Amino acid sequence: MAGFFACMYYAMMRPAEVSALTLAGCELPTAGWGYLTFADSTPAAGRAYTDHGQVHEDRGLKGRNKGRPDTHSRARRPSRRVPVPPELVAVLREHVTRYGTGKDGRLFRSESGRPLPRSTISRAWKLARARALNDGQLATPLLARPYDLRHSGITWRLNSGVPATQVAEWAGNSVDVLMRVYARCMTGLDDVWIARMDDSLHLEDTRPGRTPGPGHGSGPGGSTPGPQNRNPNSPEREPDDAQL
Repeated sequence: MAGFFACMYYAMMRPAEVSALTLAGCELPTAGWGYLTFADSTPAAGRAYTDHGQVHEDRGLKGRNKGRPDTHSRARRPSRRVPVPPELVAVLREHVTRYGTGKDGRLFRSESGRPLPRSTISRAWKLARARALNDGQLATPLLARPYDLRHSGITWRLNSGVPATQVAEWAGNSVDVLMRVYARCMTGLDDVWIARMDDSLHLEDTRPGRTPGPGHGSGPGGSTPGPQNRNPNSPEREPDDAQL
């Protein structure tokens, strides 16, 4: 189950998407980052809600088939291709070596070859959580559900500076949902953003052979034009700028 949970964190996959992951969709190099490509999910809808009477049902990705006819054709199904770090590549390579794949190429399945039951995933997560967290942490909602791994993975990429539009594409969310749900997770990073803004203001100062100005920044004496040393050829400031 380590590989199952690792996919949820490092690849921001939903449980149903991990259940449908096949070896054909895995690019697992011996070194460096790899890719996971998937177009299917296997949610546990329940026997009463599937045409074949099985608990799980094969579907396309969540939110990706809307408005697209004939999505039963695998060639027409939208897919996601997500870059994954060497940590996940190593876990999946070990998983395949140890457990192989099912007849349909699935990486994760039960002993009978069927998708993992939700109860099995929950039990495995409770055991993993008990081993990883201390007593104080176990008493909190920290990582209470396996799905929290996906949330953590999305937050990690946002906090790493990846644009929200790109994270949304990899995670299979809209940008609106991404920012509404995860914007509050990006806190305590003021020093990071200030450093990046400062670096962008001083790009010219870092060029070879250039000596930084006394102010090393905006305003009088700095490299960036301020109110007193604005370039006379630059557009004039609008009168109402200060009130905007």
